[in-house]
Amino acid sequence: MSDFHQLSGQVYASPQITPADLAEAAALGVTLVINNRPEEETDAQSCGAVIEAAARTAGMDYVAIPITMQTLSHDDVNAMSAALDKAGGPVLAYCRSGTRSTLLWALAQAKQGGDPATIAEAAMAAGYDVSPVRGAMDALAAKPA
Repeated sequence: MSDFHQLSGQVYASPQITPADLAEAAALGVTLVINNRPEEETDAQSCGAVIEAAARTAGMDYVAIPITMQTLSHDDVNAMSAALDKAGGPVLAYCRSGTRSTLLWALAQAKQGGDPATIAEAAMAAGYDVSPVRGAMDALAAKPA
């Protein structure tokens, strides 16, 4: 059974997924799977190539935007924003716990003009705390598009 957390009407965050979880993602109408996990972060994680193959077999697109809190950059936020824009339907983003995926989603939403307080509330309702990136969200939201 998967552990998907709905961040918005179109985005779910999840801890590490397996190919078996993609059946539930497909049932939710997911069109894009975003892997925010660096390869070989732990021995127990499913390889990105395995998840990608299973996603594509299930008719979903796949993109890897691997991040750590130490390497998170504007390029990662831009990549996440672009992936969300091009998704064409619901998105499932995953990492070890779902937190990094949520933080990256929150930054991308703020970059696209979303209200940081509303974004933070949505994340909290899904069980995630975006306070580690709240200052960056405020700065991104304040910049002209």
